Amino acid sequence: MKKVVSILTAILILTQVQVFAQNNEGHNPLGQTLNAITTAVPFLSIAPDSRAGAMGDIGCATSADGNSQSYNPAKYAFCDNQFGFTVSYSPWLRHLVNDINLAYLAGYWRISDMDAIGASLRYFSLGSIDFMDEYGEFISSQNPNEFAIDFTYSRKLIDELSIAITPRFIYSNLTAGQFVNGQETKAGLAGAADLSLFYEQDFDAKGLNNSTLRAGLCISNMGNKMSYSSGTLRRDFLPTNLKLGIGYEMDFDSYNKLAINGEINKLLVPTNPVYLTDEDGRIVYDDADNPVIAYGKNPDVSVPQGMIQSFYDAPGGFKEEMQEVMWALGAEYSYRNLFFVRLGYFHESQYKGNRQFLSVGAGIKYSVFGIDVSYLVATKQYHPLANTLRFTLNFDFVSANKNEIKQQGRLK
Repeated sequence: MKKVVSILTAILILTQVQVFAQNNEGHNPLGQTLNAITTAVPFLSIAPDSRAGAMGDIGCATSADGNSQSYNPAKYAFCDNQFGFTVSYSPWLRHLVNDINLAYLAGYWRISDMDAIGASLRYFSLGSIDFMDEYGEFISSQNPNEFAIDFTYSRKLIDELSIAITPRFIYSNLTAGQFVNGQETKAGLAGAADLSLFYEQDFDAKGLNNSTLRAGLCISNMGNKMSYSSGTLRRDFLPTNLKLGIGYEMDFDSYNKLAINGEINKLLVPTNPVYLTDEDGRIVYDDADNPVIAYGKNPDVSVPQGMIQSFYDAPGGFKEEMQEVMWALGAEYSYRNLFFVRLGYFHESQYKGNRQFLSVGAGIKYSVFGIDVSYLVATKQYHPLANTLRFTLNFDFVSANKNEIKQQGRLK
């Protein structure tokens, strides 16, 4: 059955993955009510693949794989294979609707032992929507969608450290040219870029065959604000995000391996302020017809200023700033690099989106082919992300030279 919603409802609900955001009038300055940060194109913040999805959406400092483009493209310089690609699919928000889904395609190529290139396409379909006017009359049926395409170049600065730069083009068509408040809407367009670093160091550890320490940093989606109408003054920030991760991998023997990872995330986007209200609860405006801010900072700033301001502009002060830091833990066990079992936990403050969930998954790899599956277990009842499934197919190919080297090693 098609969803019957108004144009405004489609914009406000279907474009926001953090469905718990609400207006913060009457907000307690101590940060004890909902004040989630909302952005344009939140689909860019969804973990698209099964491996990361099974480890609490962690990927900044895990071992390099074909989906590194989505978490830390600098990892591509550390890939073991010559080239590879992945295909991922996830039905999304199935507790709300039954036809929203995310598809993801990524690939990489090792140019040399020091550098690599990669690219990806992320496509988000919002399903079929019947648009209605303010009188409840049917206008048309549309299939809103969004996508992002990007390219990356990753290079090792030294044997243990790499850097990557990733330009990105973003397209968001939510209303198919419908009119809202007398203005014709349009598709939102934006350009953005990621800057990432990755560190990987092998060392000997007592009682283990080998150990590997990894660390990663990525600032993603740094780009211009997005608007859905040429006649509006409102322009929304992209989900610019800071990720810091660390991982430790232990090789117990030639068969068994365990990796433990941790990661923190923070949106580099201004927090909604608390506006001054009168005794009737109405917002107070100054002589220039601007709302008067009681707590917090003005969110209508440039992108660079917004990124800096995001560290100190929360109305509730330091306590609320800390609520904006999301964290996750994940583990991956592998047997002979053929069979994988994964477990993770993701935590976001109840006042900033309330995404709190466990995730589990498994994977099988044989020769150049692999398949991964993950399942999300929400810690809250009736959570819209509950029972989310992700599926990923992996294809990794070793160069002919590496195959010859491996074969020579077996002969010896």
